[in-house]
Amino acid sequence: MTLFNLLQIVLYLAILLLLVKPLGKHMSRVYSGGNTFLDPILRPIEKLIYRIAGVDPNLEMNWTAYAVAMLTFNLLGVITLYGLQRLQGSLPLNPNGFSSVEPDLAFNTAISFGSNTNWQNYGGETTLSYFIQMIGITVQNFASAGTGMAILVALIRGIVRASHKTIGNFWVDLTRSTLYIFLPLSLIFAIVLISQGVVQTLHGPETVPFIQKFIVANGQVVDYQTLAVGPVASQIAIKQLGTNGGGILQYEFFPPL
Repeated sequence: MTLFNLLQIVLYLAILLLLVKPLGKHMSRVYSGGNTFLDPILRPIEKLIYRIAGVDPNLEMNWTAYAVAMLTFNLLGVITLYGLQRLQGSLPLNPNGFSSVEPDLAFNTAISFGSNTNWQNYGGETTLSYFIQMIGITVQNFASAGTGMAILVALIRGIVRASHKTIGNFWVDLTRSTLYIFLPLSLIFAIVLISQGVVQTLHGPETVPFIQKFIVANGQVVDYQTLAVGPVASQIAIKQLGTNGGGILQYEFFPPL
């Protein structure tokens, strides 16, 4: 291990320790329904989501109702992601002209991202369109991570409220996890990644010439390369924060921060 590697580890641990108290307090307020500094912006959006979804944020659930709500939500997410992949060829934001994903791969991917099990059996830049990456994969990155956070909070409530019959409201926990924790952190992280050179675009692949031509094994002269691009930074942000598998590119290289 080099000195630079060691310094990176020390810096990471230092940042992690510095964030424990402020982030922990913020999360405590989020899940207890307290006031946060994001309320002026996000509280109206939160209320609108409840109104559209027909959710009463003041109505708590017992563990069975909480579990049914969680399983129903994630089942619908898996079905939606599978359907989007099967319809890929007819959907917009597909500059590479990818056709529909094969049924078995679409099912595998939908289950993986719906359950946050970190398995990707495809090359991102050679299989999925930008639309599927953003509306399908990235949404599930938020939803599956938010579900995990909600379940953890419900478990903590169950331990603390030993004499109570309710453990909170799944829809509220999921919404607040996404709005008040993952979205702000993802926005900050994505901006940092973009500032360091991670690509974020809806343009198609870029073809760039080599400075010097070279000859491959079959004798063919190669003088250019096609580079896969896309809305990479925004997906990497939530992928890393939510410990999700997969990525928009098969190989992702991060510039030094």
